[in-house]
Formats: sequence, C-alpha cells, structure tokens
Amino acid sequence: MSSRDRTALALVVWAVMLSQTLLYPGVDRLVAAMGFGSGNYLDASTWFLAAEFAAFALAAGVWGAASDTAERRIPFVAAGAVLGALGYGVLALLGPTEPAFWLVLVVRFLQGAATVGAFSLAMSMLADLGEGNGRNMGAAGIAIGIGTALGAPIGGQLYAIGPFVPLWTGAVLLTLVGAATLLVADRAPEGDHEGVREALGALRRTPSLAVPFAFGFADRMTAGFFALVGTVYFRTAFDLSPAETGITLALFFAPFGLLQYPFGRLSDRFGRTAPIVAGSAFYGVVVLGIGTAESTFPVRSDALLAVQFGMVAVGVLGALMAPATMALVVDLAPGDERGVALGGFNIAGSLGFLTGVVGGGLIADDFGYPAAFGFAGGAEILLALVAIPAFLRLQISREKMFS
Repeated sequence: MSSRDRTALALVVWAVMLSQTLLYPGVDRLVAAMGFGSGNYLDASTWFLAAEFAAFALAAGVWGAASDTAERRIPFVAAGAVLGALGYGVLALLGPTEPAFWLVLVVRFLQGAATVGAFSLAMSMLADLGEGNGRNMGAAGIAIGIGTALGAPIGGQLYAIGPFVPLWTGAVLLTLVGAATLLVADRAPEGDHEGVREALGALRRTPSLAVPFAFGFADRMTAGFFALVGTVYFRTAFDLSPAETGITLALFFAPFGLLQYPFGRLSDRFGRTAPIVAGSAFYGVVVLGIGTAESTFPVRSDALLAVQFGMVAVGVLGALMAPATMALVVDLAPGDERGVALGGFNIAGSLGFLTGVVGGGLIADDFGYPAAFGFAGGAEILLALVAIPAFLRLQISREKMFS
C-alpha cells in the first residue's frame, strides 16, 4: 500500500512541476504575446516569474500549518490543484486581450498561492509514509526532476503551437492532480494543535531546521536563475529556439531528476553529510564556469558544448544534494509538524527561486550575463561556506532517518 501511495504522490508532485516548467523555455514570448516586454524580455519576464514564487514563499507555510491543524492532507492538496488549474486558465484567457500588467501579476500570484498547496502537501504526504525519509524524499526529488526535465523540452514544443498553449496544458495537468489525490490514503499524523499561528511556531521551536533551509534556498536560487536568466542567455548568446533552449535546460533537469531517488536511498544508508557537503562544494563553481564559457571559448559551438556539459554536471550535483537536504528536514522535524517543516523548506526554496529570478534578472539587465552568473555561483559558494559548519554540528541518528 505504501509503495502504491508513494507512486501516486510522486505523480502529483511530477504533474505540478511539469505544469510550472512548461512556461520557462519561452517565457519571454509569453509575456510579449500578452503585450509586455517591448524588446526587454528580462524585465517583464522577471516579474511574471517572481509573482508566482513570491506567492509560494508566503503561502507554503500557511498550507502546511492548516493541514497539520486539521490533521488532513488530501482536501488541501485537491483544493490547491483545482484552484491552481483555474489560475492557469484565467491567465490563458486574459493573455490575448493584452490586459494590464498588474492584473496579470495578481492572477499569477493567486495561481502560485494555490499551486504551492498541492505541491508542498504532496511532499508532506510522502513524508508521512515512513519506511525511510531518504527514500520518500528521493521519490519527491525524482518527481520534481523528471517533471522539470520534461517540462523544458515539451514547453518549447508547445510554444511552437502558440504562446498560450503551455498555460492551457498546465491547467489540464493540475485538474488531473486534483482527481489523483483520491487514490491515496490520508496518513496525516495526529497531534495537538491550537491553530494555524501556533502550528507555524513549530519553525521557531526547531531552530536546527535553518540548516537545510539555507541549503534549499541556495539550490533553488540557482534553479530560478536558470529558469529566467539561463533561458534568455541561451536564446540570445547562442541563438537557440525555444525548443532548443528547452533541450539545453533538460540537460540539467534530466540527471537532476533521474538520480535523485538512488541518491536519496544512498543518504539513508550513509547519512546526509557526504551528499550535501560534497555537492555544495562544487555546485557554485560549475555555475560560474557556465557563465564564463562564452568568453572562454572563441568558437560558439565549443562554448555551447561546454555549457551543455556544465548543465549536466550541475544536474548531477543537484541530484546528490536535493533528496538528502529534504530528508534532513524530515529527520529534524517532530512527526506531527512535518507539514509545517516542509512548508518552511518550500518557503526558503521559493525565496531562493525568487532571489535567483529577480536578482539574476536585474543584474543581467544592468551589468550583463557574466556578472549575473558570478552572482548566482558566488552566492551559492558563500552560502555553502556559511552553512556547512553548522550542518556538521548536527547529529542525525540512523533510527531518526527511518522514523
């Protein structure tokens, strides 16, 4: 039964991520079709992507706390998926009318606030299954990775049909997610909660969660950076089409997704320290290398090949870190506060994604792509150096990893 539920919940996470990443390869074309951009695609695209992840950051903990308080997950996952589908549909309907940009951002914000409920609580339901936190978070990780790996190339093909087709596809996927939750048993742990505000206080009661939160922030920051700055960089520096850009992004997301489950199992066996420390030590360095490839290699084809190899390396390193980091959240959180803890982790990740999108977009717009890649890679390295000593002081027993 747990195996079936693990698969079903992983499919929910996969569908949410697929619907989200379908938009990335041609996000500049999407905002241009809505009447924005005026040649500076980074500007409008930055705020279009940022609105969703600002909502993620603000709403993830609320969804988790509400679920823990009600001691139920499924109704909240279904509600978030259906409302998220409605948000995608409204955006698709608004697009051809060239609406006011503020209206688009409001709808985008509300769509993100709904979608994060399905995403975050599906991960909480995976954590509720037991039988190894690394295995369960590895299932979440591979669902995230495969969803984004497929979303990039499929989204590029959908943009060839029309700029609003990815939005309609996302709406259909999230509608299916709402139905899929009916196949899963609700194992939300019982606990004594006095309300949403008290449940959110669980984050303050377990300060050691700040360690995996910091790593989650750094990892998702680079993901946000590649979703916007990387997309436009590949399109402009190497003259790639949306479909070709999607394939280049998939070189990161494919190993990132396919390797997360086995790496998650590995962290159950050998612990969380080695995957997180080893991965973070090299992740930012490779990001810096991708940003300097165009100036390092005078032949464009050689530079593109170096970038593509770098994307694969980043994907492998990300897969090494991600499931161990998510599993560490579950290791540290009390059993009846996992929803809030994973919600907090998603808040940190969403703030990281938001930083990557807004910070990377603004720096690339004002100072160029090399400076933007220096920001993303350098920040990853700096955060890792600050967080690793605190991480090494944590002692997580094998029994806790399988609680």
